Amino acid sequence: MANVGRRIILIAGCMLAFVCAGCWSTKSGPKAEVLNPDAIGEDMPLGARPNVYGTPVAKSEFSVDPVYFGYDSYQVANSELNKLPAVAEFMRRNPSVLLVIEGHSDERGTREYNMSLGEHRALAVRAGLVALRIAGTRMQTRSFGEELPADPGHGEQSWRSNRRGEFVFYRKR
Repeated sequence: MANVGRRIILIAGCMLAFVCAGCWSTKSGPKAEVLNPDAIGEDMPLGARPNVYGTPVAKSEFSVDPVYFGYDSYQVANSELNKLPAVAEFMRRNPSVLLVIEGHSDERGTREYNMSLGEHRALAVRAGLVALRIAGTRMQTRSFGEELPADPGHGEQSWRSNRRGEFVFYRKR
């Protein structure tokens, strides 16, 4: 009988701890502003680029090639670094422009791994632009992993084209 009473008290104590844990809050400093905190929803088709940032900048106004990456890497190669100063200069001359850096991977690897790799690639490009004194609040990263290949083929040339970080520019609303 005493064991039953102890079990009831233990179970009640655990339940109370779970309820109280849900009530406690941690104070944190101000949150950094992001352009769009919502990821692509499950009800939205993959590859959709919701226009929540503003008006897209026309390719005829400014266009730059994607930053390409090596296999299984998110390090920006020295040969690709020369693309970043042009992007930084365009953003300096256009303070109303926001940038979404989209990270992509080739089809090799699991979906989860490729989403993570795409995000790391986008973050590496962003870090390069921050080093060129572009405010991080004007940039957001998004990973599409293997979901939006630039080249739908299945060989090394296709994979090379798909390992990239793309620049998508918007004017603030």
